[in-house]
Amino acid sequence: MTVEVKVPVLPESVTEATILAWHKKEGDFVHRDENLVDLETEKVVLEVPAPVNGVIAQLLKQDGDVVTGDELLCVIDPKDASEAPEAAPADGGAAEQTAPAQSEVDLSPAVARLVAENKLDPSQITGTGRGGRLTKEDVLGFLESRSAKPAAASAEAIAPLPVEAAAPGTRSERREPISRIRSTIARRLKDAQNTAAMLTSFNDVNLQAVIDLRKKYKESFEEKYGARLGFMSFFVKACVEALHRFPAVNAYMDGDDVIYHDYCDIGIAAASPRGLVVPIIRDAESKSFARIETEISELGKKAREGKLSMDELTGGTFTITNGGVFGSMLSTPILNPPQSGILGMHRIEQRPIAENGEVVIRPMMYLALTYDHRIIDGAEAVRFLVTVKESLEDPARLLLQV
Repeated sequence: MTVEVKVPVLPESVTEATILAWHKKEGDFVHRDENLVDLETEKVVLEVPAPVNGVIAQLLKQDGDVVTGDELLCVIDPKDASEAPEAAPADGGAAEQTAPAQSEVDLSPAVARLVAENKLDPSQITGTGRGGRLTKEDVLGFLESRSAKPAAASAEAIAPLPVEAAAPGTRSERREPISRIRSTIARRLKDAQNTAAMLTSFNDVNLQAVIDLRKKYKESFEEKYGARLGFMSFFVKACVEALHRFPAVNAYMDGDDVIYHDYCDIGIAAASPRGLVVPIIRDAESKSFARIETEISELGKKAREGKLSMDELTGGTFTITNGGVFGSMLSTPILNPPQSGILGMHRIEQRPIAENGEVVIRPMMYLALTYDHRIIDGAEAVRFLVTVKESLEDPARLLLQV
């Protein structure tokens, strides 16, 4: 009796998905729990594993098809694992090809493109994905290890894939379908512009105290907690303090009502190979610096690998975005609806400032708070931003909550 493989139950608020890539074709033998196909939703890529060992008898959907929950994807003819064909020997018969994901048919579109652009042999790269599949990070790591300019390879890991340059003197253009996540980003940001009365206030912050604190305790912190002491935990804690003082910034409008939160779920905007994602640090008000840094590191890694779950991307009462890691001096961030506030961080610059009647050089950063003026008054927004500034310039305030 054949086994039907259907689209899994989609997360709440997601009605459909797009078939991103099949990793098997009709006639291929699959092992139980081996990934058959990637489904792209508005926020995450879902993997559909094989429920049994067997042979793909029929594929009912193709790459690019739009599917809904519980829709039939393929049919598997169950077989015993002992009936699986043996892996073909490598050149010279010296070794077996043990990772099925090394063949080009099993590469995701992003990985296949990167492999082709750099003229690589996938079999020479060790895959760390499920079942030995190659990930984009595996390929980038391989390029970095053989490159004389590791810094450039590292930057590539967080940047979009480069577009192949056309030959000088030629004029070309290409058309590509927009991805589901990019379409969702575009729709949500435009909705924010059309709905909210967005206004941005600015301030700057002297980060000398934070830098000194990090320098003093960086090694002992990492040794005790196994987490790197970065800047983001200070900003999260500073925002939590400000949100407690000005709850309207932690609220949102729902029709004629305002919904206030007695908790702080902080979204951290992050770049990923598929576009902008905002994983959530839940209950940030009750978490230590170490816990926040650990979660940010774990969520950032998942974002780069495209492994964030829907639950990790759902909700959030306030967002922090850091354009400074890309060199931004100043920007006006757009709200992440339905939230009413978003804090923009920027690059740290050594700038002259007046301090105790003298001109000194200090590490300064511009801060930008975009807020929904329908429920947040300008005075509240400015005082919120001043609270963040004061907490960062005197981190002891975060401990004493003053």
